[in-house]
Amino acid sequence: MPDKTAHDQWRLALVATPIGNLEDITLRALRMLREADIIAAEDTRRTAKLCSHYGIKAQLTSFHAHNEHKKTPALLERVESGRRVALVSDSGTPLISDPGFPLVREAVRRGIEPEIIPGPSALTYAVVAAGLPADRFQFHGFPPRKGGKRRNFLSSLKDCDSTVFLFESVHRIEQLLEDILCVCGEDTEVAVIREATKLHEERLRGAVGQILSKHGGRQWKGELVVAINLRQ
Repeated sequence: MPDKTAHDQWRLALVATPIGNLEDITLRALRMLREADIIAAEDTRRTAKLCSHYGIKAQLTSFHAHNEHKKTPALLERVESGRRVALVSDSGTPLISDPGFPLVREAVRRGIEPEIIPGPSALTYAVVAAGLPADRFQFHGFPPRKGGKRRNFLSSLKDCDSTVFLFESVHRIEQLLEDILCVCGEDTEVAVIREATKLHEERLRGAVGQILSKHGGRQWKGELVVAINLRQ
């Protein structure tokens, strides 16, 4: 049974939402979104579709990388005045390469303890789906955009003795794979998880040289997580 007293007292919640399939949301997440007075959303259009699907009628306000510092004080003032605010990212779990850190940092400074509603994450999905060692791993978000910095970044990871997970854009995925080949060697095991939980989900596994040979020059689409096996 849930702790009704603790449940009634929540003021700020960080809520994980589906990364693709709308069925991948917890009962607790749905309850918190229904109880929220305000949902602060990275993409209000995408969150509106989720809310419409589940009959959630809370007020939506935008909260993304370009306005989170500006909007944090006003949101926390609403929390302090008794409103319930739920934070959601575009998909997955807030703060994991998504907005929310300034809000959480300031909330804790003000004595507001956020409710954390765990659930979907592209990272944890990829850790399970990659088929690479997962007893220890590192996550480094998006690698540098420019080639020289990206290669230096990969060089700094070569001796980490773990599986490394990265997010990458469809516009730079091929360059990333080429840099992995250049820095780590063509036999380096990688996995590319594309469009996780969605209709056109794809999982590519194998030596980076083989994946580039087979898929180089393709038109990449969707959201991507790349895993690199750097175990010694």
